[in-house]
Amino acid sequence: MKWGERTQPQEAEILILTSPCSRILGKFLKFFELQLPHLQNGFNSVCQGTHILFREFSFIQATPHNRASFLRAFWRCFRTVGKNGDLLTMKEYHCLLQLLCPDFPLELTQKAARIVLMDDAVDCLMSFSDFLLAFQIQFYYSEFLESVAAIYQDLLSGKNPNTVIVPTSSSGQHRQRPTLGETSTLEGVEASLFYQRLESLCDRHKYSCPPPAVVREVLGNVQRLTFYGFLVALSKHHGTNQALGALPDKGDLMHDPAMDEELERLLAQIPDLVNSVTASPEASCLPPRTPHRAGFSWRTLQQARKVDAESDGSTEETDESET
Repeated sequence: MKWGERTQPQEAEILILTSPCSRILGKFLKFFELQLPHLQNGFNSVCQGTHILFREFSFIQATPHNRASFLRAFWRCFRTVGKNGDLLTMKEYHCLLQLLCPDFPLELTQKAARIVLMDDAVDCLMSFSDFLLAFQIQFYYSEFLESVAAIYQDLLSGKNPNTVIVPTSSSGQHRQRPTLGETSTLEGVEASLFYQRLESLCDRHKYSCPPPAVVREVLGNVQRLTFYGFLVALSKHHGTNQALGALPDKGDLMHDPAMDEELERLLAQIPDLVNSVTASPEASCLPPRTPHRAGFSWRTLQQARKVDAESDGSTEETDESET
């Protein structure tokens, strides 16, 4: 026998192989092997961005990846609204958002609508592309925009951290602080001073911020601007969309080759189904139907419900009068 060779297992090795720890380890490995497909599906869902579907709002806004995934899912699910040229109201867009996230807050949808409508009445019709680009920055940069709104209000009221206030005889006169809705119609604030405050905000903000180069370019093209004017320019800037990476360019918002191919594959199966149904004896008794396109609106349904309710009420009154 050569040096270092062993003819039989050592005593320690026998104890390890027969110990309760080895049996527990074997059970754990077997359990892990059974759960491996589920773990793989979970990781694939996260990579594809489908893990946020039908989840609560606290989950979809928890991480930047979840927010970007939700934006992309909303675009892929409802881009046909814009492709068909339909114009929807803020409440109708909110209904679409609730299909993907049941507890999605109405406040975020209202803020996105105000960006599109420049703080006008939020019940006006909006195109899908305009709402989507505005909703993108409002949803992804929500915490940042709240800080921007506070800075804008401070600049409107004359507050500046670099100025020294000297008491005078007129200092006792208090001016009422205007709200965002009231100041949106004014000429706004000085763009250079606004940029200085936003630059320092981007440096110390712990949440996601737009690229500083985009902010500098937006504010460098004007001398004065309003709060919603800044948001509109930020939402339409191509650098903002490229930095997020959730949506394609504005010109390609209505194009999704992968989804179109999948829809064509599903639609190709419908004629076979229709032919099989029409060939049955029961289908021969049905009257012919002419295809028509229905508009995308909940108003018709609400009006129908209202008419039904009124008709029910009138019937009850008639019955009571007859009795």
